[in-house]
Amino acid sequence: MSIKDRITPPRIRKMKTRKEKIVSLTAHNFPVASLLDEAGIDIVLVGDSLAMVALGYESTLPVTMEEMLHHTKIVARAVRRALVVADMPYESYHIGREQTLTNAFRFIKEGGAGAVKIEGGKKRAETIQALIAAEIPVMGHIGLTPQSLNMFGGYKIQGKTVSAACDLMDDALAVEAAGAFSIVLEGIPHQVASMITEKLSIPTIGIGAGAGCDGQILVTDDIFGTFKPFAPKFVRRYGDVYGMMNQGCKSYIKDVREGNFPSSDESYSMDPEVWETLKKNLKEQYGTG
Repeated sequence: MSIKDRITPPRIRKMKTRKEKIVSLTAHNFPVASLLDEAGIDIVLVGDSLAMVALGYESTLPVTMEEMLHHTKIVARAVRRALVVADMPYESYHIGREQTLTNAFRFIKEGGAGAVKIEGGKKRAETIQALIAAEIPVMGHIGLTPQSLNMFGGYKIQGKTVSAACDLMDDALAVEAAGAFSIVLEGIPHQVASMITEKLSIPTIGIGAGAGCDGQILVTDDIFGTFKPFAPKFVRRYGDVYGMMNQGCKSYIKDVREGNFPSSDESYSMDPEVWETLKKNLKEQYGTG
């Protein structure tokens, strides 16, 4: 596939004007990233959700730059068409501009990502501007921002009051004005998400934000049921990989313990004449065979 066929941030922006729905999923390993790309996904996000679904952390907060960079490299090697977006983890863009730019550059230069994503609205406007000035495309993220877990007191829906909804609109406008090419709206009432989508010139990508957004994103492990402990209200299951693998493991255990695996068809054979000669030699030399 030629470079002109790849999806870029400007192409994502044009999808809104063309009223083309944007489809995005997360990936953190080569097989899944390759599958999503071949299926036709527009944006493959290396989300910090991998902290929970791949690394076993209880939230997204502990995941490090090195862990995120490691998985971004893997995903970027697999993807040929889709836009790869790297989620900047907690602390990687919170301390200062120099640190933020250094970390973002690493995702682009070392990781192979085509853009980065950061959480926050008005308070992140200057950060987004700095990244854009450094020619690093940025996807924004407002609403239920998982990295603000401790501030929110849990994973709570945002924008449920008049003032809170207005704050979200202000956040969205600030992210747009700062230069982001798109913005994720997470965990907000669908009416508020539709209102923001209508107002903005950049695409909105919803997760738990209703059908009025310009696109949708979900965690791949959630929609295919590979990560059993977590099933949010806004997730639609398109498969049960966990159940299938669990049953497969039980069948494998049973077959091995009962001597039904491997069969002769699943084993390698020696030429009969060679085998007879080998048995004779083994018997003469070792008393066995």
